[in-house]
Amino acid sequence: MLDWSEIDSVFLDMDGTLLDLHFDNHFWLDHVPRRYAEKNGLTNEQALDELIPRFRSIEGTINWYCIDYWTHELGLDIALLKEEVQHLIQVHPYVTEFLERLAQQGKRRVLVTNAHQKSLALKMKNTPLAGLLDKIISAHELGLPKEEVSFWEKLAVIEKYNPARTLLIDDNLTALRSSGEYGIRHLLAIYRPDSKADIKDVGEFRAIHSFEEIMP
Repeated sequence: MLDWSEIDSVFLDMDGTLLDLHFDNHFWLDHVPRRYAEKNGLTNEQALDELIPRFRSIEGTINWYCIDYWTHELGLDIALLKEEVQHLIQVHPYVTEFLERLAQQGKRRVLVTNAHQKSLALKMKNTPLAGLLDKIISAHELGLPKEEVSFWEKLAVIEKYNPARTLLIDDNLTALRSSGEYGIRHLLAIYRPDSKADIKDVGEFRAIHSFEEIMP
């Protein structure tokens, strides 16, 4: 699937790619609505009915990924709520072995995530990922989400890379499309970002079930 001799840098998404998206789906679709319902005297169903359109209205923007934005909008301490379910944070199978093998092969390992810094810090605290990466970049540092082509241009200012010799692995198809439009040559999607959900339609992209399939 991959010719590793053509790849120098590996850009890796976090949620749904290195980490099981079940944590995030449970958090936003179950835990937050429950706490919102408690705060506002609603049933869980009423809370979900109110929140889903609000989530969808800004999906794909930098605010959608911003903990501070949702803390202000919902009147809930989102960072604290994430800590309440941090036991659900899990690394996908073969991720640590894959990252170790990349280092052995001299490939640069860069985490490129839309996650807010507070969410990023919580996940680094609960996993061994920080010690297996050469650099960690949050889209909030650049003020743009990965869904925008200009993100990849701005990224090159703080992380020098050759798009033709870079691999991006991401479960976000819009981010894969924007990176491809910018010129990143090697693109892979994830079939099952959430281990508790069905296989995802990955559109026009090649995809993997597990990092074991592309171990260099």
